[in-house]
This record gives sequence, C-alpha cells and structure tokens, in this order.
Amino acid sequence: MPHSEHPSTPVAAPATTAGDPAPQPTRPSQPAQTPQTSRARWTRLLPGLALVVPIAVVAMLIGRAFPVVGGPVSGVLLGGVTASLLRPVRRAPRLAAGVKFAGGRVLQAAVVLLGAQVSIPQVLRSGWHSLPVMLGTLTVCLSVAWGVGRLLRIDRDLTTLVGVGTAICGASAIAAVTPVVKPAAGKVAYALSTIFLFNILAVLLFPWVGHALGMSQEAFGVFAGTAVNDTSSVVAAAATYGREATDVAVVVKLTRTLMIIPIVLGLAYLQARRSARISPAANTAGPADNTADNTAVPAPRRPGLFTLVPWFLIGFLVLATVNSILPLPPTAADVLITASVFLITMALTAIGLSTDVAGLRRTGPAPLLLGFVLWLSVTATSLLIQAATTGLT
Repeated sequence: MPHSEHPSTPVAAPATTAGDPAPQPTRPSQPAQTPQTSRARWTRLLPGLALVVPIAVVAMLIGRAFPVVGGPVSGVLLGGVTASLLRPVRRAPRLAAGVKFAGGRVLQAAVVLLGAQVSIPQVLRSGWHSLPVMLGTLTVCLSVAWGVGRLLRIDRDLTTLVGVGTAICGASAIAAVTPVVKPAAGKVAYALSTIFLFNILAVLLFPWVGHALGMSQEAFGVFAGTAVNDTSSVVAAAATYGREATDVAVVVKLTRTLMIIPIVLGLAYLQARRSARISPAANTAGPADNTADNTAVPAPRRPGLFTLVPWFLIGFLVLATVNSILPLPPTAADVLITASVFLITMALTAIGLSTDVAGLRRTGPAPLLLGFVLWLSVTATSLLIQAATTGLT
C-alpha cells in the first residue's frame, strides 16, 4: 500500500557512489564591483572629506605664514580644537567614513610622494660624512625611548611614535609609521605636539649653542640636520646661522629621511610577529571553543617579505629611485613635494578630528617628559659624535 509523505519529513540528499565527487557547498556569490557601487563608495566619503579639506587648507596657510610651525602640525592642532569644541564626527556619523579615509589611505599616499624629495646619488655624495652622526643619534634615541618608556610605563605605541619622530624626521616619520603601528588618533596627536614643542626650542636655542661652541658653518649644518626634526624647523634653525649651514643641513636632513625605510620594515616585522603570537592565543581562549566541530586551527604563518613591506614604502622607494635616475624637473618636484605636504596635512587634520581630547588629558605628562629626555639625548649625541669624528670648528 503506498505510504503518504509527511510534509515535515526532510527529503534525503541523493547518495553518492564511490566514483562520484562529493557535493560541494555552494558559496554566496560576491557582488561585482560596478561603477554604481564605486560611485556610492566615493559618495559616502565626500561629507568627511568636505570637512577635512578646508581645515587642511587653512593649516597650510598657517604653515606658510609660520614655517616653524608647519602645515602638518597646524592641521593636527586645528583638527583637535575642532573636535574638542564642535565634536563634528560624533554629532554627524556620516562624516566618519571620509575622515577615516583621510587619516588612512591619504596618509599612505603622502608617504609615497615623500620620495620625490630624495635623490640617492646626492645623499651618497654629500651625506656620507654625516652618516656616523645620523646612525649614532638614531641608535641612542631609540634605545633611550625603549628604556625610558618602560621606566615611565608609557604606552608602547606612544613611545614608538615619540621615539621615531624624534630620531628621524618628526611629522614625516610619524606619518610613515602610523599605518604600520595603527595607534589611536590621540597618541598621534600627542606625539606630534610633543615633537613640535621641542622643535621650537631647538630653533630658538641651537644657533646660540652653535655660536657658544664656535661651530663652523658645516658643523652646525650637520648638527641642525641630525638634531632637529621637521624640515621647516631644520631650515629655520640653520638659516639663522648662515647660508652654508642651511645647504648642509638640508642635505643631511634628506639623508636622514631614508632612515624611514629600515624603521618601517622593522616595525612591520615586529607587528607581524606580535599578531602571530596573539592569533593562536585568541583561538584557544576557551576550553570548548573548538569542541563542536573538527576544524583545525591553522598554525600562525611566519611573516614573509611581501607581508612585511607596506605598499606605500615600495612606492616611496620607486619614486626616489626614479628621481635619482631621471631627476624630476624642478617644477614637477616642487608640485609633488607640495602635494605630499598637503596630503600629510589632510591626514593629520583627520587624525586631529578623531582625537579624544579628554583622553589626552588622562595620558598625563609622562610622554612629554619622554620627549624632553629624547631631545636632550639626540642633541648631546650629535655634538659628541661630531666632536669625536670631524670636530666642531
């Protein structure tokens, strides 16, 4: 007698024979990237960018009027003040996507354009004699940052930002390592403000120190190029001393910029190793996490070369190499350098807009003390190594 089929009885899947392939689970199809979706993405970014760009333009104008301050520092300060007084991102969440884009992708593009101001042959010709001073100040600064940061119990990311910014080239170095370290916006703002303060002190005090020590034009140029951070502050300090000192200081400063490459690679390697250690710990956090299925937790992969080298650092090297083989026309080089400064100003303005000002107050004075100790360490190291190798007069 035929059996009636109950409506709730599940229908069995057809059996497979030994030669049949096992049925594969269907995967949801990924939506294709159409012009409409791309246009929608850019439309989503526009409100935030429309907030960032005008503030960055004002910051650039301030930077031109006061070169010692510079556009990037003005941008982070204006962004922080705007965030404190108006809280635009919190009040209008639609601004968040564009502000985040400016603080991320725009910052990475700015690092690429920094390569336009680097000429490797010029660096090798003119910056070679200052290499011991640069390597010495870099080593001492990073070592002191590590030790004093631990002693004062300062957050690792903030210690890294203040240390790298002091050791290499201020805002440009912080811009280069930020996409790798991925610190909170407040830490970037704090580090920039700290370095800016000691840049001002250097511009005011270093010419007096040079005259008191009887330093020659060339010796002071090496001193300014290795112990002052941002390019505008280097030029301001050296120009007060003399034209020859300015020429030497600029070349030394550009040579110092190349130190970004090993530092970014080293930080990328440390971040990759840290992530590899954290991942298995997170996967085995609970005793019953993986008992419901037989899925094996993949072993952490050792960081490879292509995962260590960020794309923006490759772009920086490519542009620097092209500029070294086929030097860019002065007009084109000036346009790219100006574009780089503006993009960094945009990015730091966005970081300022994302800053938790109350969080900065809670951080306390310890990072400022760290910046002061590093500033003194770099200053003393630059003078001592130069006195021991080439002399000050």
